[in-house]
Amino acid sequence: MGLLRGVARTAVVAGTATAVSNRVSRRQAGRWAQQEQPVQAEQAPPPAAPAAPAGSSMDDKLAQLKELGVLKDNGVLSEAEFQAQKQKILGT
Repeated sequence: MGLLRGVARTAVVAGTATAVSNRVSRRQAGRWAQQEQPVQAEQAPPPAAPAAPAGSSMDDKLAQLKELGVLKDNGVLSEAEFQAQKQKILGT
């Protein structure tokens, strides 16, 4: 049972790390695109990030928070990114 748990944990961490990496890449590409465009006096605010699904159970939220903690401990997420993701999960 220990091997299966280790493999599952690795899969979760790898999947989360991939999702975070893709998000960072998209955010950076967006920043570069904004720098290339001429600055306009009035810019529309960015769309709000989608909140966690209303049907999320507490177990799902706890699992996501644990994954975030692992990513933060491994240096994948900064403290600010960790706090932002935590607030999204908790819906605050």
